[in-house]
Amino acid sequence: MKTIFQKIIDREIPATIEHEDDRCIAIRDIQPQAPVHILIIPKKPIPRVAEAAPEDEATLGHLLLTAQNLARKLNLEKGFRLVINNGPDACESVPHLHVHLLAGRQMGWPPG
Repeated sequence: MKTIFQKIIDREIPATIEHEDDRCIAIRDIQPQAPVHILIIPKKPIPRVAEAAPEDEATLGHLLLTAQNLARKLNLEKGFRLVINNGPDACESVPHLHVHLLAGRQMGWPPG
């Protein structure tokens, strides 16, 4: 069964797309937790970080570099946070790995 992210990638569900290339798509979160909340999603379905394989190394790195490029494009020079949830205790809601790019407000520490 397809996740909501796979349906967005396949254009079965609409989304506000901030970036797309051959390896990932970046969309605005529909329930933002900060003024800027973008999800960077690999097109290859990887359920979660704990299930990534050695051959996913380039894709994982690409997600972080995409976050860097988006932060630059959106003028997030004051800072941003990247979050990857893994499993139910981390509030993983969709079993398709994705990176949250959060910015536009002061972030608390420690997170969670």
